[in-house]
Amino acid sequence: MTADALVYHPTVSHYLRFVATTAGRDKLLRTLQYFSRFYAWYLFRTNSPTRLIAPFEAIKKQFALTRKALRLGKNVEHFKAAAAAMDDTKSRDEFLRYCAVGRQLGYAMYLSFDMATYLDAAGIWKLETAKRLQKEAYRAWFVGLLFNTMAGLYTLWGLRQRDQGVNKTDGEGVVESKKIQRERNATNLQLISDVCDLTIPGSALGYANLDDGIVGLAGTMSSLISVWTTWKKTA
Repeated sequence: MTADALVYHPTVSHYLRFVATTAGRDKLLRTLQYFSRFYAWYLFRTNSPTRLIAPFEAIKKQFALTRKALRLGKNVEHFKAAAAAMDDTKSRDEFLRYCAVGRQLGYAMYLSFDMATYLDAAGIWKLETAKRLQKEAYRAWFVGLLFNTMAGLYTLWGLRQRDQGVNKTDGEGVVESKKIQRERNATNLQLISDVCDLTIPGSALGYANLDDGIVGLAGTMSSLISVWTTWKKTA
């Protein structure tokens, strides 16, 4: 009976739906990758022996390569999303529409350049331009994240304006205020994730002098946020 209760528990079913998605598996791998990046840095800074650091360095590198393989072909999805955002002239604020286009094109170009470096990263076919392509990938990702950050800040401003116009003394106003609060919480969470993610390409491009400890912690934080949002979507 105990085994049956465990096997058929709703959480187990939810977990299976979560790991059945590519996004779910990717976010879990990403969390372990960036935590390993932080922890390898921490062990190095505390003068730990190489035998303790090596497993976390291996996790960081191997999981990064696995995630690169999972992303192959995903650039098409973002090119399509950019075209859809450009055509959406009715249901979206003009500034948010252009931010959405910029974000999707940034991510699409990032994934395109990233895909071009896969064979080199996997050791299948060495490319002399691999480092330059990876740098361009980081630059495109940085641009996409900037657009998303601007959209988040603009959305928060818009929600503040809406909230000021709500009459919270009647029932409809209370319902609308709660709806605005939910949207604000979701936007704040995404904004935190974007700011954390900006440290990764920002550090790789030399825009900010950040060590692996900061980048690893920031990547872990944004990954946990993504795990949480993906988990809720598969509920």
